[in-house]
Amino acid sequence: MRQAYHEQLAAVTDELVLLADAVAIAMDKATSSLLDADLDLAEAVISGDAAIDSMAQELEERMFELTVRQQPVASDLRSLVAALRISASLERMGDLAVHVAKAARLRYPNQTLPPELRATIVSMGQIAQEIVTRAAEVIRTRDVAAARALQAVDERMDRHHRDLFGVVLASDWAHGVEAAIDITLIARYYERFADHATTIARRVIQVVTGDAYIDIPKP
Repeated sequence: MRQAYHEQLAAVTDELVLLADAVAIAMDKATSSLLDADLDLAEAVISGDAAIDSMAQELEERMFELTVRQQPVASDLRSLVAALRISASLERMGDLAVHVAKAARLRYPNQTLPPELRATIVSMGQIAQEIVTRAAEVIRTRDVAAARALQAVDERMDRHHRDLFGVVLASDWAHGVEAAIDITLIARYYERFADHATTIARRVIQVVTGDAYIDIPKP
């Protein structure tokens, strides 16, 4: 009976990794839709979010069922509570991918991004892929060192976010208020996406070490 229970706990981890993979694909497509003004791809991300939401909901229901039926204690309970919160973070990351895709759809058939900012958005998209992929690996392995290392990736995203904010507020900004709002929001979506990944890393650290939920020390 206990073996079956622990197999179910392991299955929860596997499902979280699959959910993270789905989120990574969504953000990759959303970034491409933004860079290429690809309406079909943007619509695919937006409509595909229902599948991510369904995955998260089904996973959460399974975790609640395990909690009620098995009444886990100590480390198992901590794992399930953390998994619930990780699932919520991943679902929110999927929503942020949708926001990026909607930004692309809003300006179609025009480009949302001024040409001089494309390279920065390309980099932010790459960082988003890196951090969610590494977060999935942290979920799978429960590697505390790898979890702590995500802070450095998040810092790279934060720098881009600050840089873009400075660009749109500069006196030589030539693209108007509408474009400034678009860029500010898009940068925020990527920044929050990375923040959720570091939140996932903190949850894993808490599960492994038993420590209270705290910030990951910056390198």
